[in-house]
Amino acid sequence: MRRLLLLLFVLLTCGGAQLHAQAGVTTLGLMVKPVLPFTYFDKDATAEIEHVKYQIGLEGGFSFGMNVRVGLTNTISLETGLGQIQRRFSYRVTNDTSGYDETAPIRYVGYELPVMGLVFIRLGELTYMSAALGGSLDFYPSDAQGLIEEGSIYIFRRNWAQASVIGNMGFEFRSRKSGIFYLGATYHRPFNDLALADLSYIYYGPPARTERTERMALAGSYLTVDIRYYFHEDPDRKRLRRSN
Repeated sequence: MRRLLLLLFVLLTCGGAQLHAQAGVTTLGLMVKPVLPFTYFDKDATAEIEHVKYQIGLEGGFSFGMNVRVGLTNTISLETGLGQIQRRFSYRVTNDTSGYDETAPIRYVGYELPVMGLVFIRLGELTYMSAALGGSLDFYPSDAQGLIEEGSIYIFRRNWAQASVIGNMGFEFRSRKSGIFYLGATYHRPFNDLALADLSYIYYGPPARTERTERMALAGSYLTVDIRYYFHEDPDRKRLRRSN
């Protein structure tokens, strides 16, 4: 994140002849973003009670949605949108006494409303590099539950909405009439834990049925590969004149 902030500062202080946003252009975009597990900052959550071990971690996921980009000046654009994020977790319960070991997936769905400021540097006649920094308001409509042969998991949200910081870098090709084609990466980090997870192990006896449950916090950070397409739009001439 420090390197991204430094790059953003460098781009903002570059000469105006090198920076090229699309002043006066408001365009609609579509995006798909495969989610990659990123455990450099947030490790898998683990816990242990007597002979029972629990583990849960992000395995991947998928995000899709739409963006609206507004060219404010010849150096800065503003982008917002709405997207759905489906995180795919994998949880595991083991008992080293009985030899029980089972792993299962569970999905957790949320929605994101990001706002980012972007700067651009021109690499070629129609190719550009961009850096962006901003925030996102994330919404979680429901909890999630999963069952395994000798246990269960219940993921429940801590808040129905929470804030995150997002950073982005990418490259785009601006065709003359066919729109903008973009490839990049985004790092999304909530300010708080994403959710809490209760993992349970059920021992059916003898002599009696018992259940052991451990509560763990789930981190919500993730990295995506961004694939976007922005429809072609001609500039708003009045706003372009004011910008110039």
